[in-house]
Amino acid sequence: MFPNHRPRRLRSNDTLRRMVRETVLTPNDLIYPLFAVPGEGFAKEVVSMPGVYQLSVDKIVDEAQEAYDLGIPAIILFGIPADKDVDATDAWHDCGIVQKATAAVKKAVPNLVVINDTCLCEYTPHGHCGYLGESDLTGRVLNDPTLELLKKVAIAQAVAGADIIAPSGMMDGFVGAIREALDGAGFEDIPIMSYAAKYSSAYYGPFRDAAESTPQFGDRRTYQMDPGNAREAVKEILLDLEEGADMLMVKPALSYMDIIHRVKEASNVPVAAYNVSGEYAMVKAAALNGWVDEERIVLETLTSFKRAGADMILTYHAKDAARWIG
Repeated sequence: MFPNHRPRRLRSNDTLRRMVRETVLTPNDLIYPLFAVPGEGFAKEVVSMPGVYQLSVDKIVDEAQEAYDLGIPAIILFGIPADKDVDATDAWHDCGIVQKATAAVKKAVPNLVVINDTCLCEYTPHGHCGYLGESDLTGRVLNDPTLELLKKVAIAQAVAGADIIAPSGMMDGFVGAIREALDGAGFEDIPIMSYAAKYSSAYYGPFRDAAESTPQFGDRRTYQMDPGNAREAVKEILLDLEEGADMLMVKPALSYMDIIHRVKEASNVPVAAYNVSGEYAMVKAAALNGWVDEERIVLETLTSFKRAGADMILTYHAKDAARWIG
């Protein structure tokens, strides 16, 4: 008891605080999301996400190189196709936009890890993550037919050079289906990072601007998780592990740090946290108005994800954070 115990002794100067710090954030913890679009020399800022752009493949390559030079080990690619159809053709075609971007990045920056988001919402006119019934206007995705499409997407992405396949549609059995397809096509060494605990969240709004994937009717609550559920997240991640997931993801991150912790405690694989678009946009808006210190609040937030149990953090702040960490 005081005065024998004085915890402030270990906070007396910056060097000592660094020496005893329990959680340390480094650029190696970061994954940088990028949005690929057709064309050349194209860069369009997302209005609701200042500093984030839709980029043509040549610009994607430049961003990937810059990220790698900053010490960021990986990017994740999302695609916005020129044309959309109910079969999500651009998602699995060998000339699809993400396949083109993946091949170009792997050629230019071979040591950068390229993760492909494996979903259908950006590629369908209705904006949902799979097949719908012919007259269904509620957005209730047909699970098993969607698995067949996801197999095709995963194989196309692997052929293009993806290092990690990241299915995000929250379909039942999607990890097992993709694992079977990859193995059958000779890609047994490509890992799967499953969006295992993905919640139906209000924090996704700006992403839907960036990816042009807003549902045209209904919502995604029949396949994404209820924000009120925590035990269900553990159930979902255990099922994905049984099906062959190599890494797990929790999305969103900021309001779900308890879920990050539960997933980390319940699993023995790397855990990723997605610092999503709405979280990014709130910080950016506050910083642009001078209400918060952007550097301090970003680094504090990212460190809190790691403290909660995340081994990797997908974040639009990645380049800035890497510079600030130094």
